[in-house]
Amino acid sequence: MALRGVRVLEMAGLAPSPFAGLILSDYGCDVIRVDRCSPANFDTMVRGKRSIALDLKRKEGSSLLMKLIQASDVLIEPYRPGVMERMGLGPDLCLKQNPELVYARLTGFGQMGPLSKKAGHDINYLAISGLLSCLGPRSLPPNPPINLLADFVGGSLFCVLGILTALITRQRTGRGQVVDVSMVDGAAYLSTFLLTTQSSGMWAGDRGNNLLDGGAHFYSVYRTRDDKYLAVGAIEPQFYAQLLEGLNLRGNDLPAQMDINSWPDLKERFQKIFSEKDRDDWLKIFSNLDACVTPVLDLHSGEAALDNANKDRNVFDTSEQPYIPKPAPRLQGTPAVYRPSVGIYVGEHTHSILSEVLSMSHENIRHLFEQKIVQSYPPTKL
Repeated sequence: MALRGVRVLEMAGLAPSPFAGLILSDYGCDVIRVDRCSPANFDTMVRGKRSIALDLKRKEGSSLLMKLIQASDVLIEPYRPGVMERMGLGPDLCLKQNPELVYARLTGFGQMGPLSKKAGHDINYLAISGLLSCLGPRSLPPNPPINLLADFVGGSLFCVLGILTALITRQRTGRGQVVDVSMVDGAAYLSTFLLTTQSSGMWAGDRGNNLLDGGAHFYSVYRTRDDKYLAVGAIEPQFYAQLLEGLNLRGNDLPAQMDINSWPDLKERFQKIFSEKDRDDWLKIFSNLDACVTPVLDLHSGEAALDNANKDRNVFDTSEQPYIPKPAPRLQGTPAVYRPSVGIYVGEHTHSILSEVLSMSHENIRHLFEQKIVQSYPPTKL
């Protein structure tokens, strides 16, 4: 596994930081999740991780965490600025104790600026980044695609990118560093393509009227007779010609493909045609045509996981429901290892972590449990 031997401390938090930890775990990191001394926890992204429960409100608990930090390569913390500092675990002190530490701070608005200590969620970060203004149909208010873009791309994926970049730098310099991951920054960075292609006319109109946001009749989603959907992405002329062939239309009888003024009428015409047949009927028609027409497969029902193309590539674990995607990308020499998640108890590995990582004696560990500085909560699983 590519990251075997790298120890990561993941401070328990909401979705973006657990997913960053999950990715690192899948590729070989020893990820230790630092939980609070409370059985209540609703995180499901615990695959391959271990859990230690510490009372960080007490000096002994924060002291234990510092010892774990000294024995680790990476720390991921998802708190607002100042929280770790108030516990005596800020980056300056941690890097002094462990100069090789990669200290990743994953927040919505970043470590500085007027919004840095404000609460927020994916929709707020998208809004501030400007990206939300580009999302959604033209006739309705802007609408985010669930909480994927800011939380999991701008947050989780950019956090992992920052950690890996810092680890590579450490190989050269021998020193760690702070990684400031802002979900606003990440979401804004994602909009680079939108802004650099704006002058080309690709995004010349209002939201929902452009080439790639549902404005074009050849790049859109259509409902079929059986209330299912087809995704059409026939941008290039050769693919557009095959799309028209599948729809039994003659290009000479239609306006030019890139005549923007004709797009609304052509979308209505295409929708009328697509609504005359079931989705599977259309898939048979387009099976021998390279027209960039694909079914919109349902994720929650398992339809996507059981699709032949996805099964052939082993994209999902289909051994039990829900069908969970396996790690991506695929490394040829040091691939990730997918381990089906069976859940973990809060603090389930507290004893073994203290013994293995900190070389503490059984007597000392028992004392910590008796003083409730550390805990384990069986029967609640993460």
